Amino acid sequence: MAVEIITKEDLHAFRVELLNDLKQQFSSNLPAKPKQWLKSSEVRRILKVSPGTLQNLRINGTLRFTKIGGIIYYSYADIEALLESGMKENGVRS
Repeated sequence: MAVEIITKEDLHAFRVELLNDLKQQFSSNLPAKPKQWLKSSEVRRILKVSPGTLQNLRINGTLRFTKIGGIIYYSYADIEALLESGMKENGVRS
């Protein structure tokens, strides 16, 4: 049975290599810039609402949309603004 001795330099090299691997893994998993236009299913997932609630948001003018060829698109900026306005109205943010 062979004995291997690990030095402080070995541990330091392992640490540097491990940190570099972790940084690379996390940076590749970061979401890219959000898409400018989202489909209904994506908006429902973000807002955690049902299809009927999303339809009500469209009908009452709370959330603007564009319909092209039967597909409804929503602006990401409008969704952010809707979420921000909800925070301000609820007193969560000044």
